[in-house]
Amino acid sequence: MELDKYFKKGELIPAIVQEHGTGEVLMLAYMNRESLQKTLETGYTWFFSRSRQKLWNKGETSGHTQKVVSIKGDCDDDTLLVEVIQTGPACHTGSKSCFFNTIMEELTK
Repeated sequence: MELDKYFKKGELIPAIVQEHGTGEVLMLAYMNRESLQKTLETGYTWFFSRSRQKLWNKGETSGHTQKVVSIKGDCDDDTLLVEVIQTGPACHTGSKSCFFNTIMEELTK
């Protein structure tokens, strides 16, 4: 697989992580070439931490791993969709998904 096309706009690419089976968006993280390559090699998610400036393997310390089912690039080759089998919560807060802070919600009544 040619990875360079995903890094033409920068060294990091957003990776949307989605739960296999439910389609729920669990988290958004960033990958560089090395973390994407490690993800492809190991079958588990690896990301690049912008705050710590280093690679991290999801679940390495918590045990809440993400087994990769598929990885797809978007139409512009600048975002990845990573479908995973999640073990435990995805969020470091203990929440299943990192997206639990409602900003706006359409009223349906």
